[in-house]
Amino acid sequence: MGLTETLAERFDVDENGSDVRTEFVAGLTTFLAMSYIIVVNPAILADAILWDHEAGAPAEQTTIDGVVYTWPEVFQMLAIVTILAAVAGTLVMALYAKRPFGLAPGMGLNAFFTFSVVAALGVPWQTALAAVFVEGILFVLLTAVGARRYVIELFPEPVKFAVGAGIGVFLLFLGLQELQIAVAYDATLVQLGDIASSPVALLGLLGLGITLVLYARGVTGSIVIGILTTTLLAWGLTFAGLFDRGTVTPAELAEPQYDITPLAGAFVDGLREVDPLVFTLVVFTFFFVDFFDTAGTLIGVSQFAGFLDEDGDLPEMDKPLMADAVGTTVGAALGTSTVTTYIESATGIEEGGRTGLTALVVAALFLVSLVVIPLVTAVPSFAAYIALIVVGLLMLQGVVDIEWDHPAWLIAGGLTITVMPLTASIANGLAAGLIAYPVVKTAMGEGSDVHPGQWGIALAFVAYFYVTTSGVFF
Repeated sequence: MGLTETLAERFDVDENGSDVRTEFVAGLTTFLAMSYIIVVNPAILADAILWDHEAGAPAEQTTIDGVVYTWPEVFQMLAIVTILAAVAGTLVMALYAKRPFGLAPGMGLNAFFTFSVVAALGVPWQTALAAVFVEGILFVLLTAVGARRYVIELFPEPVKFAVGAGIGVFLLFLGLQELQIAVAYDATLVQLGDIASSPVALLGLLGLGITLVLYARGVTGSIVIGILTTTLLAWGLTFAGLFDRGTVTPAELAEPQYDITPLAGAFVDGLREVDPLVFTLVVFTFFFVDFFDTAGTLIGVSQFAGFLDEDGDLPEMDKPLMADAVGTTVGAALGTSTVTTYIESATGIEEGGRTGLTALVVAALFLVSLVVIPLVTAVPSFAAYIALIVVGLLMLQGVVDIEWDHPAWLIAGGLTITVMPLTASIANGLAAGLIAYPVVKTAMGEGSDVHPGQWGIALAFVAYFYVTTSGVFF
């Protein structure tokens, strides 16, 4: 039996109406669509590792185990960790769940790690990694007994169908900020930036325009091409003398190296000499955010791919949830935030991918991408953030499944979508929708349709809001 026949049999390719060549093409397509994470995740998490709590901003360098590391060096280590975490999670998805989904450190979740936990709460990044590791273990245990699937299936339909769009708006807002298109303003909180006088905004808009045109033309890997084109333009203009080094390009590049020991296992240090109460509350916060964010993203990608049943549930959800759980645990041990299923997996599904063989190809391509690590620090952070805007726009498609003429759907779905970007938290958006749904349904005289478990989730989120906003513990 040849390799093609072996793969076809191992992944039940024929039974799923596909073939090995189609699965390989689908895997390549998914990888090209989501490989931007190799540079975007380090751009976000580097701020957490370099965060100066006294200055309230990232520093140019940090000390880990007595050794000083610069931003480019931290960025490069995080790129390697990002790839390895993606390989681990996607392999479980391929070989155990047998779904055509790619996994990697999650967008939105990495922002929560950096800006909400490390920056806002003042938690050391090692402790934040320890919290992710602990809740990853909890995820594995809860998934094994079916508890995660049970809770997720309690999500009201309007929240399930709105969460993808909410994440999309949140990512879109983050991308606009990094490109200096949306900037802070005291009177209205945000306003349009000085685009005409900002090299970053001008190049960012140009790169975004190229990316959107390529996407509209159906070009595979349009996001990656857009990021690379923007990077080449930035360096070309710098070498031509139009900009100083460090204006639209990194001020310095890291020497190529593959040592990730400063990050791998750092979560162990985070477990030492911690305040038990504070650490428990950080784990609690991460658990809530990651539990519902991961669920939301998985539902979002399954909705986008047409895998949900008539009740909005994903058949055999426990298996892909286990891939998320294992990926999160391994990723935290290596030094990155929560691993989750990627909405870009739908691009491979559109190419015909239907089995775990698609995911296996994605994992293999991520592993091969380790050879380009020496080049990743040359990518300007604003160029990488173009991906957030494009992905955010793509995720808005989920709003078409919301029954906007139904008050409970309108209020729960609308709050889910809008609260996420307005509070810079995916979990807050989910919480708003999950709390609103049983209240509105009961107000409409349809309280009998509300499952007791939905009231339980709503009350749990009320407690979550109290813990995180009262100032009693943080």
